[in-house]
Amino acid sequence: MVIEFKRQARDVSNVMFVLLLPAAMYLLFGASTAGGEQMAGHANLKYYVMASMAAYGAVSAVTDISATAATEQTQGWGRQIGLTPMRPWQFVLTKTVVALAFAAVAMVIVYAVGIFTGAKADATWIWWATAAISLGCSAVFALYGLAAGLLFKSDSAAGVASGAVTFFAFFGNVFIPLSGTMLDIARFTPMYGMIGLVRWPVLEGFLADGKREELWWYIANVVAWTVIFLALALWGVRRSRARR
Repeated sequence: MVIEFKRQARDVSNVMFVLLLPAAMYLLFGASTAGGEQMAGHANLKYYVMASMAAYGAVSAVTDISATAATEQTQGWGRQIGLTPMRPWQFVLTKTVVALAFAAVAMVIVYAVGIFTGAKADATWIWWATAAISLGCSAVFALYGLAAGLLFKSDSAAGVASGAVTFFAFFGNVFIPLSGTMLDIARFTPMYGMIGLVRWPVLEGFLADGKREELWWYIANVVAWTVIFLALALWGVRRSRARR
């Protein structure tokens, strides 16, 4: 696991992009937005945007890091791993833990910037809760990135997987508050459950249109996509080893 972390850290340009982009997005859409001091539930709007961008950043980080499995396959690293006693679930676990480590660093940067730019919540536990939920739920997308990297044996797999995350965010109610038919569709997309759970300590399920989403729906969404991505990741590991 330590070796894997060091391997990923050597790609300085990619790591800096993964770590700094979420903070830059918060500064653009949250810290500099007029009315950021207005309250939205149990926090101000700056905090609302900060928590959302931290969640998006965590997902982007874990997807990008875990999707490098595609490049590794072409470079022969996957073949070397296949010769070791490491089982498929151990390979998946290693990739997921390393990806979450980078996601945690990205989130710390976003939250630090939020503190210095006036993001506020009613209680300290809200900060810890939103951060913990973001990090925990982002593991779902570590599995997604790994599955994409293993199933699509191409150098472009990581880029496609990361690009799809932006699509998931737009249609998952992350960037723009959705309503009506778009919101109905969003409920079945991968990021809807995660972002709903992240915002729960702040909004307690209330949406932009005044309606309230039940907590169980967010949980069901996360669980369902975890099962789907885990199955795809394990299938991808087995299929890549079957080729050798």
